[in-house]
Amino acid sequence: MRAVVINCTLKRSPETSNTEALAAVVEQALRDRGVEVEGIRAVDLDIPPGVETDLGDGDPWPALHRSLLESEILILASPTWAGQPSSIAQRVIERMDAMLSETDDAGRPVTFDRVAGVIVTGNEDGAHHVINNLSGALNEFGYTIPGQAWTYWNRGPGPGPSYLESEEGRDWSQSTGRAMASNLVAVARALAENPIPAPPS
Repeated sequence: MRAVVINCTLKRSPETSNTEALAAVVEQALRDRGVEVEGIRAVDLDIPPGVETDLGDGDPWPALHRSLLESEILILASPTWAGQPSSIAQRVIERMDAMLSETDDAGRPVTFDRVAGVIVTGNEDGAHHVINNLSGALNEFGYTIPGQAWTYWNRGPGPGPSYLESEEGRDWSQSTGRAMASNLVAVARALAENPIPAPPS
């Protein structure tokens, strides 16, 4: 089984990413369950805007698209900015829109039998909104969203330290992340044994 984790931080490598730090907890929990994990920092790819799978020369999206199709598990990880997903997360969702019209050899959406989850960090409120926003889009594209397929960390009201700068709430975020990994793997395995049929014509 394979998972791809797309970190939608605004920080380019090698700058430290709080979102990546929490995602690493989930990634390790997936590896502990025998899942091969690929981590991608989307901001490093300079993904152009659009709603097609391939925009031509220099477009890095086709390679990321292949990673999506090679994985049973997708995790989008995003910081919260003004209560919203990052602009990078929105760009990823916009490019994934092309998958709505892609089908496999059985005529099923290519996203069927794949599961998805969301990780959110930020020293401001809005994590539940971001989780709902991204989960809703992924579900619309055809991904199955298991129960409690998310984790998040935020400090609470007002300005303050970020995830890596504070111990506040980190134990909860990490234990919830490990539960998220368990749920994603369980549902991905169930779908492998009982695939979703093609939609009725």
